[in-house]
Amino acid sequence: MVLRRLRFVFCLVFLSAHINAQPHFSKDDTLRGSITEERKWWDLKYYHLKVSVDPDAKQISGSVVIQYKVLTSNQKLQIDLQPPLKIDKILAAGKSQPFHQVGTNAYIVTLTQLQKKHNLESIEVYYSGQPKEAKNPPWDGGFQWASTSAGVPFIATSCQGLGASVWWPCKDHMYDEPDSVLMTVTVPEGLTDVSNGRLRRKYNNGDGTRSFEWFVSNPINNYGINVNITNYVHFADTLNGEGGTLDLDYYVLPENIEKAKAQFTQAKLMLKAFEYWFGPYPFYDDGFKLVETPYLGMEHQSSVTYGNGYQNGYRGRDLSGSGWGLKFDFIIIHESGHEWFANSITYKDIADMWIHESFTNYSESLFIEYYYGKEAATDYVVGTRQHIKNDIPIIGVYNVNQKGSGDMYSKGGNMLHTLRHTIDDDQRFRQILRGLNKTFFHKTVTSAEIEKYISKIARHNYQFFFDQYLRDVRIPTFEYALDDDSQSIKYRWSDCVKGFDMPLIVKRGGQVVFKFKPTREWQEMKLKQSFDSAADVAYIERMFYVKTRSVNN
Repeated sequence: MVLRRLRFVFCLVFLSAHINAQPHFSKDDTLRGSITEERKWWDLKYYHLKVSVDPDAKQISGSVVIQYKVLTSNQKLQIDLQPPLKIDKILAAGKSQPFHQVGTNAYIVTLTQLQKKHNLESIEVYYSGQPKEAKNPPWDGGFQWASTSAGVPFIATSCQGLGASVWWPCKDHMYDEPDSVLMTVTVPEGLTDVSNGRLRRKYNNGDGTRSFEWFVSNPINNYGINVNITNYVHFADTLNGEGGTLDLDYYVLPENIEKAKAQFTQAKLMLKAFEYWFGPYPFYDDGFKLVETPYLGMEHQSSVTYGNGYQNGYRGRDLSGSGWGLKFDFIIIHESGHEWFANSITYKDIADMWIHESFTNYSESLFIEYYYGKEAATDYVVGTRQHIKNDIPIIGVYNVNQKGSGDMYSKGGNMLHTLRHTIDDDQRFRQILRGLNKTFFHKTVTSAEIEKYISKIARHNYQFFFDQYLRDVRIPTFEYALDDDSQSIKYRWSDCVKGFDMPLIVKRGGQVVFKFKPTREWQEMKLKQSFDSAADVAYIERMFYVKTRSVNN
């Protein structure tokens, strides 16, 4: 009886711990993270965002025209805006529209005019207030109200994950991007705003303010839209790239212009390398900009923000410990890599954020490889394994705006390093990278679509490979046993998902010596040459993110 009671108590404790370990999601999470009935019936086409920024009061006000195509008839439309900002009024065809707040961040508009299928419609949302102030940008973002060393306002926005609705009203879900955006940003005289796309015009308003009008001619995700405000100075360059002549524009603080002219030469090196690996820069029409900000940096589309102190590494540190991380400015290379993976190819749900971060993490190694060789690149990516936690799966929970583990960076990069060596064909691997950027150019995607495409081009079903690295936290282990006279080897995968069948290729001096096709079941292979338990195992663990284990007694 005592034993039975102890088992019962143990089960209750285990069940309670398990339940408490599960994430809890609110109605706000669902409203933000899912394609609600009030979202799915309309296709976003265009924004015209007009915002006035008051640095002294730390307030903003303005409006946004939201143009959309009606897919199916519906009268209720969801707009997102986070407090303490508030919606003042909503107009359609010049008439006020009733709306009410649902939860904390969502507003439901009841449109008074019949919404007919195929029609192109628009509303204008007026708003104002004091936006959430960024506490630790870009990770805990919002509006950042900083000052330069000279006391000039230095203002920037960052909002990945948190959502663009933290500073302007929008359809705040990643699945639906506008085809184009016009931004009119009004600031005090003496200050300059730099946003996305091309500067169409700037003009004085006669009231102590001036406005800057920026136009983005390509699809853009909400969090990629930004404002950056201070007394910027500008210099420019061009690149003769795969897509023609690309305009390069740089906006920095006056006191940093000479440092910027030296450090930002890396932008052309980056573009040359990444066009080789990924294909043409995706936004020739909008140009490429690096913009100095008071925070570390972010991948805002065609307006990449920079705050790395004009030094190589990540704030002067080599994240890999290999030495190679000090050969380049981490923010210029990493954040610009997102122009391909994040801004052109964009996740539909933040649960699939690995699509942005894993490929861009590996882009750092590809940059090194382009200029310093494959061994240097391998040193770098293997060195980043020190940051892997294997705490929770890389893929998060869908439809509630929840990302997965931070392992999407270093583990994701090592996953792609592993994938490359299972394919064992560098040209095919490059074909995959360029093919992804051609097939999913300016599109929002799911993990399933990316996984399926890679399997198709690689000519191998990598379903269980991705299940292992994206949806499981275990490191697969290659177990092996040599017979007494080393004439044969038995081997299998353990610590892995059911069906895991990743091939292993072992090379010496660049030549293939073993091709293993392990499964979870023991297999045996006759050896034509000896298996070196030291050198061959070291090769496996360097080229593949796996563990090895000898089970010889």
